Amino acid sequence: MTDNSILRMQQLIRELNEASEAYYNGQAERMTDYEWDARFDELRRLEQATGTTLPDSPTQKVSEDNVAGQKEEHEFAALSLAKTKQTAELVKWAEQRPIWISWKLDGLTLVVTYDGGRLTKVVTRGNGHIGTNITHLAQAIEGIPTKIQATGHTVIRGEAVISYDDFERFLMESGGDYANPRNLASGSLTLKDVDEVRQRHIRWIPFTLVYTEEELPSWGDRMDWLDRQGFSTVERRLVELPDDSSVESVVNAFTEEVTSKKNPFPVDGLVVCYDDTDYAQTGSVTGHHATRAGLAFKWQDESAETTLKEIEWSCAASTISPVAIFEPVELEGTTVKRASLCNISECERLGIGGPGTHLSVIKANKIIPKVISVNTSVGTFSIPDQCPACHAPTEIAISEASGTKTLRCTNADCPAKQLRKFARFVSKEGMNIDGISEQTLSKFINLGWVSEYADIYHLRQHILDLSRMEGFGEKSAANIMRSIDNSRNVEAHRLLYALNIPLCGLDVCKRLLSTYSLDNLVNEAIKQGEDLFATQAEPQEVFAHVNGIGPEKSAQFVLWFRNARNLARYRKLKEELTIKAIDLTPSGDRCQGLTFVITGDVNHYKNRNELKAYIEQQGGKVASAVSGSTSFLINNDVTSTSGKNKKAQQLGIPIISEDEFITKYTDNE
Repeated sequence: MTDNSILRMQQLIRELNEASEAYYNGQAERMTDYEWDARFDELRRLEQATGTTLPDSPTQKVSEDNVAGQKEEHEFAALSLAKTKQTAELVKWAEQRPIWISWKLDGLTLVVTYDGGRLTKVVTRGNGHIGTNITHLAQAIEGIPTKIQATGHTVIRGEAVISYDDFERFLMESGGDYANPRNLASGSLTLKDVDEVRQRHIRWIPFTLVYTEEELPSWGDRMDWLDRQGFSTVERRLVELPDDSSVESVVNAFTEEVTSKKNPFPVDGLVVCYDDTDYAQTGSVTGHHATRAGLAFKWQDESAETTLKEIEWSCAASTISPVAIFEPVELEGTTVKRASLCNISECERLGIGGPGTHLSVIKANKIIPKVISVNTSVGTFSIPDQCPACHAPTEIAISEASGTKTLRCTNADCPAKQLRKFARFVSKEGMNIDGISEQTLSKFINLGWVSEYADIYHLRQHILDLSRMEGFGEKSAANIMRSIDNSRNVEAHRLLYALNIPLCGLDVCKRLLSTYSLDNLVNEAIKQGEDLFATQAEPQEVFAHVNGIGPEKSAQFVLWFRNARNLARYRKLKEELTIKAIDLTPSGDRCQGLTFVITGDVNHYKNRNELKAYIEQQGGKVASAVSGSTSFLINNDVTSTSGKNKKAQQLGIPIISEDEFITKYTDNE
């Protein structure tokens, strides 16, 4: 054993523990998974070579989340799994016994307990032995029912995760500085406000049944049992005869789902477990690993070296993020030219320089391009003093929670901060401009091509540049132009919806236009707004008499058109369009005189809006809440104990399934 070895081990322990602390507690990312694994493996090799294990070594303890709150000891210890990156190791571990392979979801593990069919507690994994009781947040986490059919004692482990789409949406709307969905999920469970947690769209996905009073010695049967209780469990596949070919085939199938982005939730590998749960419990405990409880498989990230060409700064919401543009490299079978650098702190941590800097890049977990290290820094890292979208001054903001430095635009009216509004404008329910995603809109805004809605109808002047942009081409650019031209003929209610007037959804727009023509509606709002400006009075209930509108929605509509900038932009947009009056004449009478309330998921219609549209076309009405005037509550879970079901039962209102509705009120009998 040498002094240099000890010093290196001390350094690795410090770096790994600091990174784990940040990773498990919603703070800024200190290092990538790739870097963490490399340091961990180096530490383990040094420990084996020297025969020495220093205090606080991460090789000897379970990674811990430090969620604040009441601590509670786990009934069943949640030990961590040994890891491998070799499929041959999975085959060796399987010992020719049937195994299950499932996702290793990248979130925060929660242990959920039921007694007598009722939810009794939700506890974070903590250090595997003691966690934090967060039962008060259960109602804000999707996938944790308050009641199940089983009446005995039930303990389930699952992962609290946030989908990529919900993560991007949250960043877009909040301007937060979270590095990834797992980071956001972890940080969200430290909050006390249930409503705030609910807005993060956390979903809990069970990955194992720890205890049940029923005799279920097969892991597969135990997971099927959870499915019958109403849980949405982790995706899994059985390998009955594990050998190199069968195991590699299943691993490759999961890998393809990752690389093709079919899986909506973040994962950081796979988990392998025995189908025979009795056999799985016979293993020994080495350190903090139960040798037969399971084995984690992590992909070997393929890395490549390249040269930085430039750093592109892109504004979204209030955050201006750096993106590394580098010489193209082949990774995981695709050409990679760019990777997000997240924020200023990440750039400083990596030691990013200017053009010519030599980088190492990977596709983390086969998906996300990431700069993992700077081999040689050239020049200096410069931070722009102007927003790329609106050219207003920028400022550096430092998070109180994590100390992360991010670049912000100081202009409250920056078009990049309105990205969600532009996305609603082009949406199918709005102007229905196909081929323009939020990501594409963000590019247009940051290039200065779009700053208000009418600018979208002048994108043809940029068609040459668009056709040369990465990910487009002449055909794609032509398709976008065609879709923009088609959207010039628009129904009045879709135009109103696309304007993003507060509280004015499609239904409100239709209701207003059932009483007024578009021009009369807008003129009345303008007149009312001018009167308000002259008298400094509060908005009157000018549209409140319209069925389903009321004073609050009426006031929001008037106030929107009272704003001179909104009115000018509306008039400029209107010059680009041919507006068709809305036809609200029912096409049938199958639902005439009936009022429905729809709740829960639908199976036969694309969504509840499509079912609602059919009811209205057939002369019926759709309300948002159950009341004495409701004719039927449509709910595919007729026996549900939801608030709407209970209200309907109290009022004696029939609860029908979607199938029953189709049989009685459509031609599809």
